[in-house]
Amino acid sequence: MKLSGFTDEAAKDLAGQIIVTKELGWEYLSLRMVDGVSIHDLPKDDFLAVCDQLEAAQLKVAEFGTLIGSWSKTIDSDWNITLQEIERCIPRMQRLGVQYARIMSYAQRPWGEDQAEQERFRRLREITQRFADAGLTALHENCMNWGGFSADHTLRLLEEVPGLKLVFDTGNPVFQRDRSQKPPYPWQDAFDFYRKVKQAIAHVHVKDGIMHAEEGEPEYTFAGEGQARIPEILKDLLSSDYQGFLAIEPHIGKVFHLQDQEKDPDREYHLYLEYGQRFEQLVKGIREELK
Repeated sequence: MKLSGFTDEAAKDLAGQIIVTKELGWEYLSLRMVDGVSIHDLPKDDFLAVCDQLEAAQLKVAEFGTLIGSWSKTIDSDWNITLQEIERCIPRMQRLGVQYARIMSYAQRPWGEDQAEQERFRRLREITQRFADAGLTALHENCMNWGGFSADHTLRLLEEVPGLKLVFDTGNPVFQRDRSQKPPYPWQDAFDFYRKVKQAIAHVHVKDGIMHAEEGEPEYTFAGEGQARIPEILKDLLSSDYQGFLAIEPHIGKVFHLQDQEKDPDREYHLYLEYGQRFEQLVKGIREELK
C-alpha cells in the first residue's frame, strides 16, 4: 500500500506541491492541475518543466487526475474534445511512467431524464481501449457522473465496458443519492458501495465529510471523522492485502470544483499537510489493531 495525494489542493504551483510531498515523506503525488491548468492541457514546454522538476526532486506520479469524461462535460459534449485529451494524455503518462488515468462517465443529467446510457458505454469502451492499447489503465471514479448514481450503476459500467477498472472515492457517496433505491432516494453508504465494487478497485481516493442538509455541499472533515466509513474501508483493504495507492483528496482547504471559494494558500498548504499526517497515523493505528 502506497500513499499519494492531489497536491494541487496544497499549492497551485508545482514547487509547492513538491515541497508538501517531501515534508510528508512520501514518494508519490497525484497530478491534476499545475498553475491552474490540467496536466494534459499544459503547454508542451510547461509539461517538460514539470518532468524536470519531478525528476530533480526524485518524486513519482501515482496517477493523472484527468478531465476525461468528467462532471465538467455532458454526454452531449463534442467527442473530439475527449479524443484530443486522450491523445495528449497518453504520451505524457508514458513520459512520467504513470500507469493510471482517472476518468469518469460524464455529468449526470437530472434524475428522471434520459441519461443516454448507450452513448456513455460506447465512449467509455473506446476511452478504456485507447489507454489499454498504450499499455495504460483507465480507472473510473464514482463522482458526479453516471457511474456515481449508485454502486449498481458502476457495476453496470463494468459489465458494459470490457477491461474497465475503478478508482473508489470514499467521500463521494456522502453527498450522492443512491439511485438504485426507491424514492426518496437515501444517501449512499460508502462502505456498502465499496463492498459491491471491491473486486474491480485498483486505486483509492480518500476524502471524508458530513452531509448536514438535504442539498448543497457536505462539511468536509479529516479522514475518519465523517460519514465515509473510512476506518472500516481501510480495515477491509488491509485485511485483503491491498497493494495499490491511497491518494488523499482532502477538500477541507480547497474544493477542486468550487471556483468561488475564498482562497488562502498558506491555510491550504498546512491543512493538506495536517491531513496527510493524520491519515498516515490512522493507517498505522489500523495496522496495529489488525496485528
